[in-house]
Amino acid sequence: TDPLLLQGENGVEGRAVRVGTRRSQLARIQTDSVVTMLRDLYPDLHFEIAVAMSTTGDKILDTALSKIGEKSLFTKELENALERNEVDLVVHSLKDLPTSLPPGFTIGAVCKRENPLDAVVFHPKNCGKTLSLLPEKSVIGTSSLRRAAQLKKKFPQLEFRDIRGNLNTRLKKLDEKEDFSAIILAAAGLKRMGWENRIGQLLGPEDCLYAVGQGALAVEVRAKDQEILTMVSALHDADTVLCCIAERAFMKHLEGGCSVPIAVNTLLKDSQLYLTGAVYSLDGSDSLKETMQTSVNYPHQNEDGPNDDVQHVGITAKNVSSQAQEAAENLGIELANLLLSKGAKHILSVARQLNDAR
Repeated sequence: TDPLLLQGENGVEGRAVRVGTRRSQLARIQTDSVVTMLRDLYPDLHFEIAVAMSTTGDKILDTALSKIGEKSLFTKELENALERNEVDLVVHSLKDLPTSLPPGFTIGAVCKRENPLDAVVFHPKNCGKTLSLLPEKSVIGTSSLRRAAQLKKKFPQLEFRDIRGNLNTRLKKLDEKEDFSAIILAAAGLKRMGWENRIGQLLGPEDCLYAVGQGALAVEVRAKDQEILTMVSALHDADTVLCCIAERAFMKHLEGGCSVPIAVNTLLKDSQLYLTGAVYSLDGSDSLKETMQTSVNYPHQNEDGPNDDVQHVGITAKNVSSQAQEAAENLGIELANLLLSKGAKHILSVARQLNDAR
């Protein structure tokens, strides 16, 4: 298709804006939702969705995610397309994006966060139960070390086993076989797929802290592409941005990736940002958890000039106060330092070694 000639004052005239997505149904739904928001904001622009890519993470389904290693599992192929100018922006789940992006890329928008909690989906025969009501030795499916570590500690009578595949595959495995009594998934994904009615139990922070960035969508763009960057920055949700900067800074400072159990919970209330962060051994027996807070009450000034594209843990948020972003990033670093001073490095390195050896 010929890029339509675009007229209008939003700077991206004369070309179609191409949006890259993975093949999975959830990736498509998430991408469509972002494109819908962009079309509403920029009715004169022409958006095209380019579905190409089955990523490494989609293809290797017989290995636990934490063993394949790279955090950029689901994002690499999409970044290659961005780099080659085949697409102008890519929509990801923020929790799939590493805390340091490759040079030349940035997260140009973080959309308003969906419910970040984890959810339990029960086998039809356990409908109406909760985890504490399942019979002993019931098998729970999760591919997340973070979920397993926390829930093993909380529910020692249950067994936890790896389950891989996209949401459709996992639900099918749950429903059609007798292998699992329940599986744990992000509530946000279930909600976006329209499967909210399958959520049997939401796990609050007292049961299970969530993953860094969980529930938020991120729009990745070329860092130098000012037109696209400016265009997508209208999608930023300031509260979500600040929470996710704090979470990502916490994880980055702990050097956490997929292969270690790190979990968070954030709350922004009355200009105070509260960050709870925790690290766990693989079986959950050893853990450290602390909460800190900071004020993010800074007015947003239009800071034009050479430093208007400062990235905070991979995020460029032009329309959010840079002082507030700095405060959020410092909160994450300080909380990480507090846990490190109490022995987090040891817990994480043991977890990493054990996981590598599995």
